[in-house]
Amino acid sequence: MSREIEKIRNIAIVAHAGAGNTKLAEQILFKAGKIDRVTTGETTGKVIDYEPEELARNMTLSCKVAYCDYKDYRINIIDTPGFVNFLEDTKNALRVVDGAIVIVSAISGVKAETKRIWKYCDMYDLPRVIFVNKLDRENASFERALAEIENSFNQEAIPLTFPINEGPTLKGVVDIVSLKAYIQDGKSLKETTIPTDLMGKVEEYRKKFVEKIAELDDRLLEKYLEGEELSNEELIRGLHDASLARRFIPTLAGSALLGIGVEALLDSIIFTLPNPAEKANIYPIKGINPKDGKEVTRKPLNTEPLAAYVFKTTIDPFAGKISYIRVFSGVLKADSTVLNPNTGTKERMGQIYYILGKTQIPCQKAGAGEIVATVKLKDTLTGHTLCDENNSIQLPEVRFSEPIISYAIAPKTRGDEEKVSTALHKLLEEDPTLKFSRDEESKDMILSGMGQVHIEVALEKLKRKFGVEVNLMAPKVPYRETIRASAKAQGKYKKQSGGRGQYGDCWIQIEPLPRGEGYQFVDKIVGGVIPQQYRPAVEKGIIETMKEGILAYYPIIDIKVTLYDGTYHPVDSSEMAFKIAGSLALKKSFMEAKPVLLEPIMKVEIIVPQETLGTIIGDLNSRRGKVQGVEPHAGGNQKIIALVPMAEMLTYANQLHSITSGRGVYTMEFSTYEEVPSLIAQKIIEQRQKERQAKTEE
Repeated sequence: MSREIEKIRNIAIVAHAGAGNTKLAEQILFKAGKIDRVTTGETTGKVIDYEPEELARNMTLSCKVAYCDYKDYRINIIDTPGFVNFLEDTKNALRVVDGAIVIVSAISGVKAETKRIWKYCDMYDLPRVIFVNKLDRENASFERALAEIENSFNQEAIPLTFPINEGPTLKGVVDIVSLKAYIQDGKSLKETTIPTDLMGKVEEYRKKFVEKIAELDDRLLEKYLEGEELSNEELIRGLHDASLARRFIPTLAGSALLGIGVEALLDSIIFTLPNPAEKANIYPIKGINPKDGKEVTRKPLNTEPLAAYVFKTTIDPFAGKISYIRVFSGVLKADSTVLNPNTGTKERMGQIYYILGKTQIPCQKAGAGEIVATVKLKDTLTGHTLCDENNSIQLPEVRFSEPIISYAIAPKTRGDEEKVSTALHKLLEEDPTLKFSRDEESKDMILSGMGQVHIEVALEKLKRKFGVEVNLMAPKVPYRETIRASAKAQGKYKKQSGGRGQYGDCWIQIEPLPRGEGYQFVDKIVGGVIPQQYRPAVEKGIIETMKEGILAYYPIIDIKVTLYDGTYHPVDSSEMAFKIAGSLALKKSFMEAKPVLLEPIMKVEIIVPQETLGTIIGDLNSRRGKVQGVEPHAGGNQKIIALVPMAEMLTYANQLHSITSGRGVYTMEFSTYEEVPSLIAQKIIEQRQKERQAKTEE
């Protein structure tokens, strides 16, 4: 049955890989009585992480959904990946939750992935709490973690709980709000008195917390200044309001491995983070009416028309396609008909399920704020909306980043090309960050993803789910083109061959944009020298030419194009003529604007034995790499952090294996684009031009 929206909490658990997301999710389910045990040790469990690829790597590779009931509240949990190759999936999950638990390790602190995820939370104005994990480890420090949190996120971190001991002797936590201590005794939690040696620290944190709450309300501030104690109810209400306003970062202490501090975290989810209705006041439910393109707003009520968002799709060889849905307004009913405005088609809803990992629990309907799943929707993909047929709304989709690495693939069995293509398209439904295409020039099948591990996992799923095996060939380096100066040029297309002719004439100016800014088009036409109906055609011609490239036939990025003048013919002008004119103008201006070739630079982390450190660094230097730092790593190894051109890393796995006798491992992620050195660029350009010429002559 549908629940009261005030009794629902939708949360994502987010952190860098290895911080303990899945273990914490398991502990939450265990403490709430939803599962009867937690996987022992550091391994991930089969409740949340159950895919063979996850169990083999001992890490979360895609978002998982679970739920529990605690103190009459329904808590929907999305456990998210923290490994850099899979963070786009995390970004998409944050679109459908109302709050986030951010895990920070008391050992490694705030990492680059944590900062990126924090920015994703900012995108959706998500209230969040931080759980400082791994306080049971050697060298763990709660205060060090607090300082790093404040330094990294430029906001004050206010503890709600504080550890009793740190390291292997961690016993429990002190609750700063209730001023009670809790000791973990096996599976049970025992309330006890606060240790005397911690009273000074507890009073310090308590004072800071109360002052922060008092500052939010004039009545509470007056009461505080007059020396009166604020009641627990006032403190909790103030904490809730502060969380919604993001006035500070509520921070809790504990150990997901031992289950310490999890009960306090559960209380914090309920009393600190918002329900779906409150979240809608911060981040309104807005979309467009697909019929007229006008903005539409929905209230998070069951009485409103249906508006639901599909945030995840999985393909099961036996069950078929499973769609995970967040209901933002209205009621989603089993065996009903809904509209998919993204495709303009109607979908017949089958059975609806609550999800607990891979377990499906049937339900008849889901109200506003709920998260459910259904199976076998025909035309619905991740990012699509499901809505009322008579009150349509299309919710905004999450924009996924472009893939950073590509491989040519070929089936291991001759003649299996069609089978590979069919299986890959099913996999793409499950993972929108994968891209599959055919190189028009080489006819190669190209698989693109967010990193090497991402591609490897995709191919493992391809074999397991669809029985298809492929060979990987050297990845294609995604070079780009851009400019270093501004230039103006005219693009004029005039053709007369009897009867009506073709005429389009435009003037554009192009300018470089900062790296990563993409593309901007500015229409500065005045006086109607080019009629409004032809201007989009000019931009279309420019965009198509940018995709094809000019210098070496690679896509053009980071330019601003201004259309500022032109002429037209009242009879001969057409959209096609102005499209060609736009293309001609870009080609002329681009070659006059100091064009350059760009190459992707990768951030590479390499873990190697101490004795091979010097050889590895020398090899990186020979690959035009720039070593950013070296730091000790577990097992007497060293971790090298370097920036290296992707083109120099295509065969690196074999070289690393050779130098380190198989003991070295590395990961890499896209960092930025930089200019290719002129001598190398010239060779690339000449080679591409020869390939183009040969293709033309065929």
